[in-house]
Formats: sequence, C-alpha cells, structure tokens
Amino acid sequence: MRLFFVITLCTIGLGMAQVQPTTSKELTLNLTTKAALREQSLFKHIPLTNIGPTVMSGRVADLEVNPDDPTEFYVGYASGGVWHTKNNGTTFTPIMDNAPSINVGDIGIHWPSRTIWVGTGENISSRSSYAGIGILKTTNNGKTWENMGLADAHHFGRILVHPNNPNEVVVGVTGHLYSPNEERGMYKTTDGGRTWEKTLYINNTTGIIDVAHAPNNFSIQYAAAWEKDRKAWDFTGSGNASGIYKSTDGGSSWKKIAEPGSGFPTGEGVGRIGFAVFDEQTVYAVHDNQFRRPKTTKEEDKPSGLTRNDFMAMTLSEFQELRNSELDSFLKKNRFPKKYTAETIKEMVIKKEIQPSDVARYLGEGDSDEPETPVIGAEVYRSDDGGQTWTKQNEDYIDNLFYSYGYVFAQVRVDASNKDKIYLLGVPIIKSDDAGKTYTSIQKENVHVDHHSLWVNPKRPGHLINGNDGGLNISYDDGANWTKQNSESVGTFFAVNIDHQEPYNVYGGLQDNGVWMGPNNSETDFEWQQTGHNPWKGIAGGDGMQIQIDRRNPQIVYTGSQFGYYSRLDLGKDTRTFIRPAHSLGESPYRFNWESPILLSSHNQDILYFGTNKFMRSMDQGDTWEPISPDLTSGGKKGNVPYGTITTISESPFQFGLLYAGTDDGHIQVSKNGGSTWEDIGQNINLNSISGTISTNMGHPLWVAQVVASQHKKERVYAALSGYRYDDFTSYIFKSEDYGKSWQSITANIPDAPVNVIIEDTANENLLFVGTDNGLYASLNQGKTWEAFQNGMPNVAVHDLVIQPEAQELVVATHGRGIYKAGIAPLQSMTPDILNQKIHVFPLENIEYSNRWGNARSEWQKPNTPGLDIVFYASTPGMIKAKVLSEDGIVVSQTETNADKGINILSFDVAFSKDGKNNYLQKHKTKLEEAKDGKTYLPKGTYEVEISGNGKTEKSTFIIE
Repeated sequence: MRLFFVITLCTIGLGMAQVQPTTSKELTLNLTTKAALREQSLFKHIPLTNIGPTVMSGRVADLEVNPDDPTEFYVGYASGGVWHTKNNGTTFTPIMDNAPSINVGDIGIHWPSRTIWVGTGENISSRSSYAGIGILKTTNNGKTWENMGLADAHHFGRILVHPNNPNEVVVGVTGHLYSPNEERGMYKTTDGGRTWEKTLYINNTTGIIDVAHAPNNFSIQYAAAWEKDRKAWDFTGSGNASGIYKSTDGGSSWKKIAEPGSGFPTGEGVGRIGFAVFDEQTVYAVHDNQFRRPKTTKEEDKPSGLTRNDFMAMTLSEFQELRNSELDSFLKKNRFPKKYTAETIKEMVIKKEIQPSDVARYLGEGDSDEPETPVIGAEVYRSDDGGQTWTKQNEDYIDNLFYSYGYVFAQVRVDASNKDKIYLLGVPIIKSDDAGKTYTSIQKENVHVDHHSLWVNPKRPGHLINGNDGGLNISYDDGANWTKQNSESVGTFFAVNIDHQEPYNVYGGLQDNGVWMGPNNSETDFEWQQTGHNPWKGIAGGDGMQIQIDRRNPQIVYTGSQFGYYSRLDLGKDTRTFIRPAHSLGESPYRFNWESPILLSSHNQDILYFGTNKFMRSMDQGDTWEPISPDLTSGGKKGNVPYGTITTISESPFQFGLLYAGTDDGHIQVSKNGGSTWEDIGQNINLNSISGTISTNMGHPLWVAQVVASQHKKERVYAALSGYRYDDFTSYIFKSEDYGKSWQSITANIPDAPVNVIIEDTANENLLFVGTDNGLYASLNQGKTWEAFQNGMPNVAVHDLVIQPEAQELVVATHGRGIYKAGIAPLQSMTPDILNQKIHVFPLENIEYSNRWGNARSEWQKPNTPGLDIVFYASTPGMIKAKVLSEDGIVVSQTETNADKGINILSFDVAFSKDGKNNYLQKHKTKLEEAKDGKTYLPKGTYEVEISGNGKTEKSTFIIE
C-alpha cells in the first residue's frame, strides 16, 4: 500500500493572498505601457504568421447590419475583434486590430455618419469571458480608435445609438465578472462620449444585460437588470435585483415595471432577460427563469428506473432484492466503470466493503438541501401595453433550449412585419409563428450550436443572419437552409501541441469547437472548397482541451473535452478509447478542472499523467490508473463548479518521477520520488516581492496557471499565477533554482495582465516566452527584462505556447484569433556577446533555383517570385548599408535603410539591380534573361551579404542551389 506525505512549510504566502480587483487607473496605465513596449521592442520586426484554421470559427458576440444594404455588416467576436464585410460575408476585414483590446461585448453604429461604438468586454459571463478596457469609438472604420471612458465597466450588455444623432448613445453596463463594482447600470452621453451620466444604478452586483428601443421611437426603451455572482467554484445567475426597467425619455431616467402583479416573475429566481420590441406597445421578453419547477404528480413525468437518491436510505436487504437488470441499467446510465456490475456490487455489499449509499456517493457527495426538481428555464413573456402587464406565452416548458447554462443566452427577436413571429436563441435556434406558444427548430447540420446574435431583415421576411459559437450563418428561407460564412481565423484556443513529422502538424483544443489538427504550412485560402479537402480536420468534440502526441507513433493522440473527458485516439485506425480516471466505490469522486491537465512522460511514452484533485498515473497508455498522491488541494468548496483541482502538471526531463503540480486553490506541489512524498512549495512564494494589489492577509488563493520544470537545469522550475477569477489583472511569474524552496519574481516590465502560460526555449536556456490575456512576450535573460513579441498579431489573449524544435518555430494558441507561428532561430542564437555587438548578421538560408522566377504559366496568374530575408541585429538605431556580392566580389544589388535597435529584417528579391546587372555582364560573358515581371534574377552560385552600420561591417553567405 502506497504511503503519502504532504508537507506544508509556511502559513503565509501564495495560498494566503488577499486579492483586489485591478483599478481602472491601473488598467489605463498598463495599456500605455504595453503600447510603448511594442514600439520599443527588440523583436518588433519578427513576424507572426496566422495559420488558421478558417474552416471553423469562434464565438460571435454581436452583429450590426446596414439597414439599406444587408450585404454589408459588422461581426463582433467575443475575443477576436470586429470584422467588416461588404460582400455578404464572403470575405471579412478586421477593423479593430490596432485597438488596445479586441474583446467585444456589443457594437453600436450610427450608419449615416459611420460612427462605430464598441463596448469592450464580453457579456455572457462564462469562465473565459475576457474583460474590456472601456467603450471605444471610431469614425474612420477602425483606422483609429478613441477610448471614450467607462474603463471600470469590464463587460458591456448593449449599446443603443440614436438613429438621428451619433453623439447620443445609451449603454447598458454589465460590470465586473468576478467582483462587485460601482460602474454598473445604465449610462448616457449626449456629447459623443466626452461625458457620461449614470442614469440607472441598482447595486454593485447588478448590471444591465440588454437594452432595446421601439423601432420608430428612440425615447421608449427597455433595460434588463441582471444580478449575478460568479466565483471560481460557483455561479449564481439570478437575484432579487434582476428585473425590467423602462424609459420614456431616451434613457435619461428609468422606472422599474416588472413589479409584483405585473405578470412578470420577481424575486431571487429572476435570471438573465432579453428583449425584442415590435412597436411602442408590444414587447417580448425571454427569461432564464431560475425558480424551481413544482414537484410533479404525473406518473409519466417521474424519472424511470433507479435514481441516485434511492440508494441513500436503502437497507442491505432492499439492496439485495434489486433486480440485476435494473441495477445494471443504472450503472450504465451513470457511466460506472465496466468492472462494476450488479453482481460485483452486491458481492461488495455482502462483504461489507461498501454500503448501498456508496453507490449514490460515487456520483458525488450531494447536499442535503439539494433541490429535487430542475429550474424552470427558458420562458417567453409578452406585453401589449408598453410593459405595464406581461403574459407568459409558452404553455409548456421550453426544454432543451438553455439546459444548465441559460445565463449565456436569453436572446429573442421578432419579425418586423409579423408581431406573432419570434425567434429564440439558445443551444439550438428555434422559431414560433404563434407569439411563443409553440416552437419549431431551425437548427441545421451546418449550423453550430450556442447562439448569441440574430438579425432579422425588417424588409425581407425570412432573411436571417445568425452568430453562434461556431461563427456565422445566413438564411434566406427562414432557417430552412443556411450558408456558413467562415473565412476568418478567429478560433478560441485553450491548448496547442505539435508533432515531429515533416511538415509538422499543429493540434489545438478550442472553446466549444472540439480539437483540430492541421499541417503548420497550411494555406488559409479558399482552395479547399474546390478540392473538397481542408488541411485542418476535427478529431474530437465538445470544448477541446489539452493534447499529447506519442513521439513513437504520431497516430496515437490523447485529447478530449471539458472536465477530464479524455480519450486515446488512433488516427490511423479511426478508433478511440475512453481513458478518464475513475475512483473506486467507497472513495470520494475525483474532482476535474474544466481544463484538466494531461502529460505523456518524456522518459516513457506509455506513461500518462493526469491531474484531478490527485496526481494520477497510468503505466499502460491510460487503460488503468492509480493515484500517486493524496488530495493536493485544500479540499474543494461547495458550489456548482468543480474546485480544488489540479490545473497544471509537469515532469522534469532530467529525472523520471520529479513531478510538479499546481492547483486552482493556490498550491504548488513537488515530488522527487515519483509521488511517494509531496511538498507544498507554493507557500514559499512571497507575493510582496512584486508590485501589485497583494497583501499577506488571510484571503483568496491565486489560481496556478502553469508550473513547468526546466529543460536546461534540473533544480529550476517556473510558475505562472493568475488573479483573473478575482478581477485582479496583475502579472505573476516566478522562477526557482532550488526545486521551489525559494522563488524570485521574473515579472519585471511585463504590463499587468493575467498570465496563462510560460515556456522555456528548447535550445537557449535564457530565452523565455510568456502568454497573457493581452499578448505575447519574450525574454533573452530568463525574465530580467521582457520584450513585446506581437508583429502581425493584435492584442489578443494568448492561452498556450509550444516550440517545434526541428523547425525552430514558436506556435502560439490565441483565444480569439486562431494559431500563429514565428521563426525564432535568431532569438535562439542570441547571446550576451551578440547583444553587445554593433551589428550582427544571422546565418542565411540557401535558396533552390527555379527558371520560373518572375514568370507565370499564363497572363492570368501571378508570377512565382523568390525572396530572401536578411536578418540582422543592430545595437543602436540608424542608417545601414546592405550589399549583395557575387562570389567574385561584384555588387549585384545594394540599398540603404533605417534600422531599429534590435532585430531587423531586410527582404531581398534575389534579383539584380540595374547597375548590378551591368557590372555583372561586364565581367561575365553570359546571357541573363529578363523574366516577364521585368526583373533579372540571380543565377546559381554563392553570394555574400554585407551589412554596414554603427561603424562596423558584418557578412554572411547564401547559396542559390
């Protein structure tokens, strides 16, 4: 029997931190710091290239359609920015990529003046809903953005712009996601956002989730107040302060109209509300009703078969009298391991190894006050007197629409030509032709589930534009058929990994879009629509999570979905084996994090590690499991979200069984002996060693985002912590050189944003990369200083990073803009000696010659053109001269350019200059043919590049083979 020892060293530290939300002043300062860091970065010229995927998409937050031309519209992606189309969604252009944040809650547009407002910060209140930086405005289609305030709002419900006045704007603010704050409620400006008046405030936990006005009267408005409380371990999506308010003066003042006696629900069960206004008298409200359903007396409504509660008070004799078929049916329905059958469990009860109640406890401890009935869920109400009275429209429960997460939906739309025709958005999308009494589904096979936005053409009934978790769909026949408008890379990735094939593949797990894989060199174009083969393909469903690939056989892939539902895939045989660890009868159930961590041991690819609340190990590729730790957390908390879970695991490449684990409740544990003993080293972190909003009073523990053992030094370990779930956006990054006995902060000059990932370079131990909720950073000195690393990538959340060592490329998984990659060979070769040089030219790649350079197969195609990137480092900014010389010293091309301090890239077209061609021909009696594009390309041979600047000349050679 394995013995476990857990050592707690200190009572003050990581697990005892008092976390405070980041202030709006701090937030604004961080944005200024980030902008300066990007401008001054040594790496600002190294490009990051987006590699998709575009065949699938990401979560749509809002749609705004040109009322005079519905082929033009804007799409706001929750964490992917605002995109503009003028060709009915065939192609899109991002207009928000130069903004300090691309998180989107809602869009408001004054079409005559093209004034666009974006409330940054998503409003669905999910566990990965990123906060914003205030409300932004552009009058030039996104060329420039101006922050118009409300920085402490964090999340925006709805923006209404007066159709005749772009300076009059009404905004519903949802407020902080994880903490109380005062900047919630309704706001109005009449001077274009220069000043704001708070016109409705309820309390510091109640914001506004939806606002709507009568189609032809901006003065009549309705606002949905929503009281909610999200914690890392619990979410309450209803409250007494939730309800409906009305304004008759354009949002300047408000009156609560959903009072007792009005017909609309009131009290603590009132959840999220959404509106559709037909005219000044008729308005619909869809409600996520969190009151419980009454106990049923109908026999047909009672659950069939055994239930969990049946076992709680069952006697031994009653248990033995159960029919085996009935008990087996219960076990199968509740996914008990196959080893547990009616016969084996009855034998265990006879031997007194377990009690009948243990069968119930296997599914979770449960609460004595646990409700016996589900919530009411989606309901539709209508008022025909301007909101004075309301009538519930649906006669039966609207099941299978909101499920358990109605807080992300509550959207209703009404046809402008028929007040009895409405649409409801939920997991599927459904419609009603009788004012909400009965419904039919218009969910189709090419339409993703989880719907968040819908535009109904007021001039053409049946023309719908729909935004969901999988992107965008358009219908012209009222949902009978849909087209899919996915052409932009806006994937919301949680995790990424690579294999070692040639070309190597990239694997990624996405929010609600499963797990996808594709070659790293895939083209993000439309050719796949002609061939029928997209380079990216889905290999798993659900919310895609972490991926591990067997180095011996890349067809063997371990991956899965939320809360630890993982499988072992054999891609070659198209098979999958479920491998989620299961506890034994009589034991407490394991707790699984939303993003449960998995890891293949680098020492033996048959050994798979898995983080629950215990550190799990399988010696046979996940077929069987054993815990090699006790509970490494503080034991969990009562709530409706699993908490007290392992969030990150790592194993040292230097020693089998040198293991690390980080938890959501602030513990960092190490075992040096394969799990026989564990030591809590997180308590050794001194949070006072960095600036921020931390004190060592009793309070909330920080979430351990990542702990990673060094690839270069056995004693070294890194840790990244996150205060995101307390609205604390401080960056916390630490390094230890002694297995975690002591730690030092390496956050240095990184602008504050929650940190998601830190990795070491595979070749250069001084080179580190960090991904935060607002970008990517690199350090050449183990975190003493950091450089922004975002050329070509907007300010998007970076969730995961991995390095492909053979290709010398960094692969970046963003939560909103798909996957990027960057060549990091120059960074890997950067040494202190190179940094002290005035000029340094990095090794050049050889080029394969082609006689098709500059030529095309026909006049209708673009010519094939080569290129050579000349990468060099300059210690100071200034003018440099670049020459390309033939093997016998002839200058075939030269130029002058301004270089920035840091790494510069000079693109050479591999062609002669006019003078270079003449000089070459004077010495070489040969024929040089001019290509159809007018250039004369260099012949095969060896060439030298010479860079001069800062009083120094450096050279490097390349070969045209």
